[in-house]
Amino acid sequence: MATVVALIVDEGKWLTLSMGLAMLAVAVLLTGRARRRLPMRCRLGAAMNLFFGVTIGSMAFGHLLAVTTKLFVGTLDGSLLKFYAIGAALAVPAWWLIAHTPALLASDDEHGPMTLRLNAWLGLTLLALGLPNLPLALPAIFNIAYHLQPRRAVRWAIVSLAVVVNVGLFIGSLVFLASGQSFEQFRGID
Repeated sequence: MATVVALIVDEGKWLTLSMGLAMLAVAVLLTGRARRRLPMRCRLGAAMNLFFGVTIGSMAFGHLLAVTTKLFVGTLDGSLLKFYAIGAALAVPAWWLIAHTPALLASDDEHGPMTLRLNAWLGLTLLALGLPNLPLALPAIFNIAYHLQPRRAVRWAIVSLAVVVNVGLFIGSLVFLASGQSFEQFRGID
């Protein structure tokens, strides 16, 4: 039981797991035969939004699970209400963005305002939680820019930047995971 609790509350594993789940979700989304006939703009926009939604949604789930676990084992240090509010402020728009993805495949123009609001909500929430979250918030900015950009070449540049940032985040998460340290130790704070 102690091993399970340790795995749940170890923040070093959640980003890697979340991004892995996001990659799997995007692969499933893009491999459907019916979706291959959709315009590339719709498929890429949906994939970018799904990746971001799954990454942040599963991290928010991990945060809420860790807070609840720490509460039950008596190791929670801080405000329960504050921790749950943070988790909910990220989980709700992220899961909503995931549920919104099929609509983006139908027509990203028709569902654009909702896409913009959800990405803005997530990006601003991440930034409000601290500047170290900027790398996690960048995909929201890319998603918004992609949706608003009418020029194909600029959209491809946005997709390329998004891929570079997400690959960098994933590699960073693997380095952090391999270090075996807490976030504070890894950053030299502890």
